[in-house]
Amino acid sequence: MAENTYMLEVVTPEKIVYRDEVQFTVVPAIDGEIGVLMNHAPLVAALNIGLVRYKDSSGAEKKVAISGGFIEVIDNHGRVLAETAEHGEEIDVLRAKAAKERAERRMAQRDESLNYVRAEQSLKRAIARLKAAGAAF
Repeated sequence: MAENTYMLEVVTPEKIVYRDEVQFTVVPAIDGEIGVLMNHAPLVAALNIGLVRYKDSSGAEKKVAISGGFIEVIDNHGRVLAETAEHGEEIDVLRAKAAKERAERRMAQRDESLNYVRAEQSLKRAIARLKAAGAAF
């Protein structure tokens, strides 16, 4: 391992999205963002829909959109267990913008039959995907 780095894994039920050494990580915990550096105290936390930001061993900052999950940090090894995860460069920006617009339209209708929580989560996922892709919205 390089100096001042630790192993980070981002895993979904389908695949390992990322596994390599990083300098730091920031995750969207339920109560706010959590930053992790080398030699972090052991930690388990629930994650919200949002961005996992990390700086790889070369110093490049990367973003992964997740739709909730957990993080575990122990012995200089961080594991993000996410329901879904996508690297910013893999995101279809047009599709994410369309999903955002659909969710906003549904929420604006104020229909009694609308599952507001579900629509709000769809909007948050679309926004996280757009942020990970670095797209203006």
